[in-house]
Amino acid sequence: MNLILIILIPLLTGLAILGLNEKHARTAALAGALVQLVLALVLYAAFTQERSIGNVFPILFEQQYQWFPSLGFSFHIGVDGISIAMILLTAFVVIAGVLVSWNMEKMKKEFFFFLTLLGFGAYGFFISLDLMVMFFFLEIAVIPKYLFISIWGSGNKDYSANKLALMLMGGSALILIALLGMYFSMPPELRTFDMPKLAEMNIPFSLQRWVFPLIFTGFGIFTAMFPFHTWVPDGHSSAPTAGSMFLAGISMKLGGYGCLRAATYLFPEGAHEYSSIIIILASIAIIYGAFATMMQKDLKYINAYSSISHCGFVLLGIGMLTKTAITGAVFQMVSHGLMTALFFAIIGMVYERTHTRMVADMGGLLKVMPFIITTLYIAGFASLGLPGLSGFVAEMTVFVGSWENQTFFHRAATVIACASIVVTAVYILRAVGQVSMGPLKYSSDQKDDGRWNEKWAAVILIAGILLMGLAPFWLNDLVSPGVEVITNKLAGK
Repeated sequence: MNLILIILIPLLTGLAILGLNEKHARTAALAGALVQLVLALVLYAAFTQERSIGNVFPILFEQQYQWFPSLGFSFHIGVDGISIAMILLTAFVVIAGVLVSWNMEKMKKEFFFFLTLLGFGAYGFFISLDLMVMFFFLEIAVIPKYLFISIWGSGNKDYSANKLALMLMGGSALILIALLGMYFSMPPELRTFDMPKLAEMNIPFSLQRWVFPLIFTGFGIFTAMFPFHTWVPDGHSSAPTAGSMFLAGISMKLGGYGCLRAATYLFPEGAHEYSSIIIILASIAIIYGAFATMMQKDLKYINAYSSISHCGFVLLGIGMLTKTAITGAVFQMVSHGLMTALFFAIIGMVYERTHTRMVADMGGLLKVMPFIITTLYIAGFASLGLPGLSGFVAEMTVFVGSWENQTFFHRAATVIACASIVVTAVYILRAVGQVSMGPLKYSSDQKDDGRWNEKWAAVILIAGILLMGLAPFWLNDLVSPGVEVITNKLAGK
């Protein structure tokens, strides 16, 4: 399969949106999102077909074109199972985001263009096999985030947009310094940004020791690594619904994927050197995020702080450096992307009808919005790790993989992470119960229980959550070979 199509379709969709009037912009965005979803499914089918006939190459469908050979990087793309899992997640969230934003009124054409551009950046990032190309697509995805909040946001949106931009640009600066430092620290004949070539090299530990923490921290900022997580609550709370869905569902996964692919895989000795620090910071994020969520009264802040806790599981799984734990980290990226996008979509639907996000101002909504509130329950149950839903599969895999390390330190961190489940159950059940049960406090002329576009957005995301929760083995078979390549590298094989 030609991977150029994966990034060409959203690019062409964006250009088409700019050339159409506002009336047809959303139709073009939806058509493009549908084509992207079909392409992602076709890519998955083609990949599994290649594996079934015995193709054991770690990276499939590679394409490489000279871009700036004098500077040591080229347009090199390809995928493994981990990449495809992220591409599928992106396709699901993009189409759901378009559907949820169907009735957007303000600067409609520009809104759908930037939403499509976000997808373009994410797809390009996940298929990149060159560090500078990966960095290029990472930066493409930053600008629309700022504009989503500053133009279409609410509340203290200027502060939130500037904070998000400064924090993410700070992370990008760390990544760029590390990449350039690594490049110029190598002998001239070995200088490259090509990831497969770097993986084959024996990079000196003296270089890994300072490059790894810069790259990992840079990408960690994108995935809400403690203590660089403070942009998350403000950014999510001020962003429009689709912006929040993409920020939590996809943008934070760019960071997790980068921590795994660009830092841990390429600099394994650095990963071993700093694994204890990663585990400590991840454990703090998990517990801090859970308890901070209990103190929130705004539904968006509840989901935002919850995301800090859940993304801590991603970093915990990576820091444990075992195959099962890293597999769990990938599972958690997919699971969190689906369930938090669903959560933000439902919050947007409720806010549009009640004109409030404060839990204390709601009550009895199950009586007038049975579909929307039932969907809120599903998102909440997935977040607290109910068996049969994606959250259970992801978190249990991280716990099992973490427990494989037999030292007191690793098992203590595992127990601390497990304890967060109790706190999560408390704030989820309390918030959802207060919103849905009790006397009806909702009064408005708008009493519809979800329009067709909102229901389809919810169904698409719920389908992904159930598909992963009830039948996780397809995802395990997809990502395991890629995870094994990483763990073999960590083991020095």
